[in-house]
Amino acid sequence: MDSQVASTYGWKSDKAPCSCGYLAPLVIDLIKDMNITRVADLGAGNGALCASLHDAQREVVGIEYDKEGVDLASARYPHIRFYNFGVQDDPAELLATEAPFGAVVSTEVIEHLFSPHLLPKYANRILKKDGYLIVSTPYHGYFKNLALSILDGWDVHHTPLWHGGHIKFWSRNTLTRLLTENGFEVVGFHGVGRVPYLWKSMVLVARKTAG
Repeated sequence: MDSQVASTYGWKSDKAPCSCGYLAPLVIDLIKDMNITRVADLGAGNGALCASLHDAQREVVGIEYDKEGVDLASARYPHIRFYNFGVQDDPAELLATEAPFGAVVSTEVIEHLFSPHLLPKYANRILKKDGYLIVSTPYHGYFKNLALSILDGWDVHHTPLWHGGHIKFWSRNTLTRLLTENGFEVVGFHGVGRVPYLWKSMVLVARKTAG
């Protein structure tokens, strides 16, 4: 019997995930607009977004719980620092070698976490005062949910067969509440991918207010 726990996401390739194609341009634009030069990617995967941020002339550090992802990222992008930490770990371990960051980005991660509140808590600890957290997750709203129901798409969208897959499904309101309860004020919302209200993902921008 396979007793493996979901300690790995399943990274086998250094190819950028498809979500990076529509998320990276927005994330980079947000970082540039906020004039932030130093960024941490929390849940960096195989390092593709880190590479895009580096190409945009940002100093970036990758943080990833999946050791296979860290190994792929470190081999492909040796000029970027990657750390094998998860949101359940003590942020002091990272801060022992890294100074606090102006922004933390976390794309398509929070829907995979059993304890999602740990992500904003970790981000809060490694951010400077008034730093920013940029979080993306698959979008759920009335019209998209209705379309999935009409097209009988829930088995694919909420598949339980993906080991380490999505276990939390967020709306704008629930994700805003999570961030607010953990020391942030949400100051921006963006939908990305597809047409409005059928977006693939949503991106929330939150400013650190406590911690």
